[in-house]
Amino acid sequence: MNSGFTIAVLSQILLFGIALAMDAFAVSVTDSLIYRDIDKKKGLFIASTFGLMQGIMPLIGFYLIELIYFIVGETSGARAVHILELTITWTSFGLLLFIGGKMLLGGIIETRKDEENKEYKSFSVKEVLIMGVATAIDALAVGVTLHSGYSDNVTIWLHVAIIIVVTFIICIIGVLLGSNIAKLFKGKYELTMVIGGIILLLLAVWVVVSHYCNI
Repeated sequence: MNSGFTIAVLSQILLFGIALAMDAFAVSVTDSLIYRDIDKKKGLFIASTFGLMQGIMPLIGFYLIELIYFIVGETSGARAVHILELTITWTSFGLLLFIGGKMLLGGIIETRKDEENKEYKSFSVKEVLIMGVATAIDALAVGVTLHSGYSDNVTIWLHVAIIIVVTFIICIIGVLLGSNIAKLFKGKYELTMVIGGIILLLLAVWVVVSHYCNI
């Protein structure tokens, strides 16, 4: 049996999936907090989007490393991979900082308006897709890890499928949790925007800290 299919390796991939899903979980909670018109269909869309993004990014990362090694060789490739990981980390940080900061500022502005002038956020496919990319882009680096010993050209597809399913399930839980928390703020939706913005800003900091501390 191929070592990529051993229980130990699959357990490692399951843990990867759970670790990757934590970012998506936080943002799925955020989405269900800030969107006033969230329902089952939209909740499934959020979970599906985050699940697919978290699975696709490691796949892209895996084959990107294959391409880099093919073009420049392993020695020079290792240097290129290090630069790639840094680029991924700071791109993810920048996206989350921008989205979170915009959301936090919007929430603060709304808290200062009269009730009749407040504008509540409605579900946005575009915004969910952007958040999906922002939270999953750091998963490109997981493709590097998978390439270094956990996966080959065949087993990578199984591992990606596991990551997608795990993320989807965890994000469904996040959407349900966020929806229930939002009920506590009924009539105070601007506060959920503030909370959502803070979550994304903390997530941005976490992306950088986890990279440099190898968490």
